[in-house]
Amino acid sequence: MTLKQSSAASDDVGALVEHLFRHEAGRMTSILTRLFGLAQIELAEDIVQDTLQEALQAWSVGPLPDNPAGWLMAVAKRKTINLLRREKVQRRADIVLLAEASDHASALDEVFLDAEIRDSQLRMIFTCCHPDLPPESQIALTLKTLAGFSVPEIADALLSNVATINKRLYRAKQKFRSGEITLESPQGERLPPRLDAVCLTLYLLFNEGYNSNHGALPIRRELCAEAIRLAAMVVEHFPDVYSVRALLALMCLHAARFDARLDEGGAIVIFEDQNRAGWDVKLIDLGLRHLAAAGRGEALSAYHLEAGIAAEHCIAADYAGTNWPMIEEYYNLLLDFKPHPIVKLNRAIAVAMSRGIHSALQLLHELENEPALQSYALLFATLGEFYRRCDDEAQARSYLMRARELTESRAQLELLDKKIKQLSRDRLT
Repeated sequence: MTLKQSSAASDDVGALVEHLFRHEAGRMTSILTRLFGLAQIELAEDIVQDTLQEALQAWSVGPLPDNPAGWLMAVAKRKTINLLRREKVQRRADIVLLAEASDHASALDEVFLDAEIRDSQLRMIFTCCHPDLPPESQIALTLKTLAGFSVPEIADALLSNVATINKRLYRAKQKFRSGEITLESPQGERLPPRLDAVCLTLYLLFNEGYNSNHGALPIRRELCAEAIRLAAMVVEHFPDVYSVRALLALMCLHAARFDARLDEGGAIVIFEDQNRAGWDVKLIDLGLRHLAAAGRGEALSAYHLEAGIAAEHCIAADYAGTNWPMIEEYYNLLLDFKPHPIVKLNRAIAVAMSRGIHSALQLLHELENEPALQSYALLFATLGEFYRRCDDEAQARSYLMRARELTESRAQLELLDKKIKQLSRDRLT
């Protein structure tokens, strides 16, 4: 869904509606889909779209409501009542609730309760991650339906393109329309694979916010907050599924450093220069408690290991005091779960910190041959930084310039330019 913003709308109102869209679209879509039936998910999405458009128009010319989220839900309810009262809608057999109710408003009050909305969201998460859908479609559908991603944003997050994502969404919704998939929460042996898909989707959602691909926004906090909210909702329903707890721990530990990752001007602050006094101690404590709870299970997951790495960073008194050998060991184990080139890159960085830069350079040069990293700016930025520390200005400049060519992030460009200028200053000292 995308907001069809009118030219009369102010930037401030547009930003507010966009923020509310992120937080409320999934809630509204979930409960409306439960009302109309999964086959009519696009009808639910249309109501949500119309509701947000009405908010944009109303708030551009009048005062903002005291409770904007409540206003949106009330308008969605009104639009639903109007639809249900139309004879052509009431006669449709796939409208599963309320069509026969004489008092639509009272009936809607019952299903729009917070507990019912949370249950509808949980059903929607598992429905989007149904095993009859290809994994890539599960992810795309969840990002759009529950997190309010636009199709271009999904394409960015999944390193795909708009046409491909549209095809995935269309094919998934075909299964909804045919009745092959129903809106449900799985039980028994059907639960674990569906939870795995849910975890992967929320992991990707958080990463899209934490390492944003969008030029002027190196961190998109609202996306991270949405991923944390959904993960917490799943944990609340399934407290003994320890991989989900580990994922939630990982998100909390990363989110705790948000304020320290950027300076007052919005420029990136590299990890070793971050002011740890700016880290969110309460969020770190919450993440550590979830990680401890996740450790009660017998099975180890990639989320446990990634959360363990994040925890080592968070509990270190300072950068020099980080337990890099332990982090390197975590990455060794993580490669068994995720033999991905980016994991190998992160392991090489840990090797540099635990055993020295020269020990890591060979590993990094081997990664230059990985197809998946040919356009990955961080690999070349890392090589440039390591050669700078080795006082090899020519190699450092070459790799930093290569990294600069590969990124469109304004914050990353500013950081790379700063490092390139530092090379000249180093030569003069």
